[in-house]
Amino acid sequence: MSTSEPNSAADVPWERIFDQATAAMAIVDLQGRYLYVNEALCRMLGYRVEDLKGEDYRDFTHPDDVDDDGPSATAVAREKRYVRSDGSVIWALVAVSAIRDSHGEPMFYLSQIQDITQRREAELLWRRSFANAPIGMALLDLKGGWTEVNDTLCEMLGYSRAEMLAMSFADVTYEDDEAQGSNALDDLASGLVDSLNIEKRYRHKKGHPIWVLIRATAVPGADGTPAFVVSQYEDIGERRLVDAHLAHLALHDPLTGLANRALLSDRLEQGLFQIARGDGVLAVVLADLDQLKPANDRYGHAIGDRLLIAAAGELKKAVRAGDTVARLGGDEFVVVSVVADAEAAQALRERVESHLNTEVVLDDLTVPLRASVGYAVSGDPGETQESLLHQADQNMYENKWHRRRSRR
Repeated sequence: MSTSEPNSAADVPWERIFDQATAAMAIVDLQGRYLYVNEALCRMLGYRVEDLKGEDYRDFTHPDDVDDDGPSATAVAREKRYVRSDGSVIWALVAVSAIRDSHGEPMFYLSQIQDITQRREAELLWRRSFANAPIGMALLDLKGGWTEVNDTLCEMLGYSRAEMLAMSFADVTYEDDEAQGSNALDDLASGLVDSLNIEKRYRHKKGHPIWVLIRATAVPGADGTPAFVVSQYEDIGERRLVDAHLAHLALHDPLTGLANRALLSDRLEQGLFQIARGDGVLAVVLADLDQLKPANDRYGHAIGDRLLIAAAGELKKAVRAGDTVARLGGDEFVVVSVVADAEAAQALRERVESHLNTEVVLDDLTVPLRASVGYAVSGDPGETQESLLHQADQNMYENKWHRRRSRR
């Protein structure tokens, strides 16, 4: 072994360690002049060693970040900007420690400098994106408290930033939607899911509801477990109204607002399911208007439409709140109801017949409203919808035939 090679780390000259360190470092005197700089710092700032030695570190500091008091024995790590040889600016984290003599007095300072430009730029991009986002954005702790909110979310809910940061999402959530929100947060906090989307209602400061689409993502901490949640909030109230309107159009008659064939089929299916549980019997009442064509011929189709609307109103008066009233098209109407027994079904048919055999006033015209009514009743959950409607239709035509014979 060559005697020129060190036997231990203690034998390695500090200059060699200093020069070959990958971290940028400098030794600064008490006035702030560079006494020694390593190659890593030279590469960071774009200068040669001789360009930096003897120079005041403040000459390479961004003017807005110059510390006029110079280095301090009590200095701590701080972020500041340096101006490189080509004029570009970098962000750095500077940690300063005093090197002291045997009496504890500082002789010079050791600066360790880390380039954090990319991190700062990423933070700036995030903060600008967060602040200027056209949708609401927030950071939440794992208990649901808002720790940071943007202006858009504050405006959406009507609260100031200070008010928002003093609350959790549960404080502005509608009671019926609280469980949904709490369960979603639990899933994120436990790591069960990384992200999720939910729709729920928040209460505006003025009291009215706001439908919000929330996209939430759990952000892991140093140990890999969720540390906080980033959420985006989009007001979807108008979309919900549009969706509800389209859904209504898809399932209801546009003229009378009653259920259409599609919704009627669903309600018949529900009725058969109910009687399978022993809730009673299923009554299906079918009515056919007798005076629609004469009204159209005599007064015009506008009055005919008004007569159909009036018939729909009379049917609603004849039934209970949970019953279904549907228009099959033309002049046919159907009522679906789960009732206690056959006697109750007969009573329903009679109420419908009574309400549809009256006179209505339309545009100062008194127009007779007449209908033939039939019904079917079943306690068999295996009965088909088609069979029930056919039985009601047959009963209606029998009643129509008897009515015509009675008038002769």
